[in-house]
Amino acid sequence: MKDNSEVKARLNSLTESDYTFTCSIVKGEILFGIARLPAGKRKQDLQQKANELFEVVPCEPISENVSEAYAKIKVAAEQQGTSLGECDLWIAATALVFDAILVTSDSDYQRIVGLGLRLEDWTS
Repeated sequence: MKDNSEVKARLNSLTESDYTFTCSIVKGEILFGIARLPAGKRKQDLQQKANELFEVVPCEPISENVSEAYAKIKVAAEQQGTSLGECDLWIAATALVFDAILVTSDSDYQRIVGLGLRLEDWTS
């Protein structure tokens, strides 16, 4: 949701064969963040950005396969003594099931890379 020229440039460089999507967990987190803001220009601007984003970026639902991957990741993280937020676990599971690259600047995901999760940070 931040205006980041590096992220915009990467998105603009993608081709039609690149499938870019978000998942229902990310969409929910964005909508939650906006909903809890007080009424005003900032909230309106962010709501408009979100609407524009969701018009062009498909939102994949949580499937049975994602549920199975979530369980696997959570067990592995617990066995490693690593804790991740529930939303982060679902987002990682979605990326694994789709064999997608998870684009994030959140370093928490680094702790579960050993499970085959591919990460890229487009902000640096």
